[in-house]
Amino acid sequence: MAKPKVWIPRRLSDATLERAQASYDCIINWDDTESGADDIVAMSARVDAVIPCHSERFSADVAARLDPRLKIIANHSVGVDHCDLPSLKARGIAVTNTPDVLNDATAEIAMLLMLGAARRAVEGDRTVRSGAWDFWSPSFMVGKQVTGARLGIVGMGRVGRAFARKARGFDMEIHYYNRTRLPKDQEAGATYHGTVESLLSVADFLSLHCPATPETAGLMNAERLALLPEGAVLVNTARGALVDEAALMTALDSGRLAAAGLDCFAAEPGGNPGFAEYDNVFMLPHIGSATVRTRDAMGFRALDNLDAFFRGETPRDLL
Repeated sequence: MAKPKVWIPRRLSDATLERAQASYDCIINWDDTESGADDIVAMSARVDAVIPCHSERFSADVAARLDPRLKIIANHSVGVDHCDLPSLKARGIAVTNTPDVLNDATAEIAMLLMLGAARRAVEGDRTVRSGAWDFWSPSFMVGKQVTGARLGIVGMGRVGRAFARKARGFDMEIHYYNRTRLPKDQEAGATYHGTVESLLSVADFLSLHCPATPETAGLMNAERLALLPEGAVLVNTARGALVDEAALMTALDSGRLAAAGLDCFAAEPGGNPGFAEYDNVFMLPHIGSATVRTRDAMGFRALDNLDAFFRGETPRDLL
């Protein structure tokens, strides 16, 4: 019996590719270039499955044009905002993701961004690296202390809870908003807020961990940014669509916000060049899950879902 044919449009981890090639007839994009809509549609006639990343977009238009041969999209990501799920479901195409395995890696990046933004890491690094550090005084490079501060978390899912666990190591007071309140044992002493607006009013630091949906697009707009305490710090490791970037720059210009730490942007790759003018914006190129261990785990989780599907079972992470 012939092995199912699988398209892997990005360069996944070596361990993932080795396992994939042992189990499937693989078409691998070794050049690691992004595939457009027409590329995806054309490839769908050649394969039974695809393991895409968030860079491959399965819009309603793309879904309508996919060849009937394609049966499953096993995403190499937790977020699936690049997939029009109703349209894919209407075509009978299974869609899976990779939850659980990237929680700690993403939470680590959120912590790095929070600390870097609060303690003026961009400005400090540039000052030393450029050779401009020729002065010191008690008023030099004074930042915002994280220890003991109030942390607001929007989206207390797996990553949000992982971040909260790490923040407790800094003795932070945890507050959160979630669509539904967590059981007491998962709250671990965190304070629940029934609305985002209630949470914002107490958040010295605000970290976003909710998915990007039509309901959360532009979640942090001018009105909500204005509800944060003066001198607050915003951290986003979820999706760029959650933040109105023009409103964020206005809040930084006014001094309402002290700083921001961003790992994702409305336009990716590339980000927003306007942020480059801000020393108080600490930026990373969407690398929240970029550790060897996590990349291997993501690839293996995607392959686990494929294996189950082709055995005739329900994949663990079927959406």
